[in-house]
Amino acid sequence: MDETTLIYLSFILLLAIALGFEIISKVPSTLHTPLMSGANAISGITLLGALILTGSEGNSTLVSVVAISAIIFATINVVGGYLVTDRMLKMFKKKK
Repeated sequence: MDETTLIYLSFILLLAIALGFEIISKVPSTLHTPLMSGANAISGITLLGALILTGSEGNSTLVSVVAISAIIFATINVVGGYLVTDRMLKMFKKKK
């Protein structure tokens, strides 16, 4: 990877972080649960892609380490998100 590509990718990463922070900070609290469900779906896609990448042959060590890290973080996000979503949905059920 040449130096120009690295600069462009760093710029895109920083721009995505700043934009994501601005968007999420302006979301009302009533919409956080639906947005988390959408993020869980995206993390599920990330998890699937990382599993496919880990199982493919001919990967370098760096690719394998990044894929395993993606599997760990996406799994934490999916499981934690569904637990929080389930807890939020239980709040709306009628009590006996």
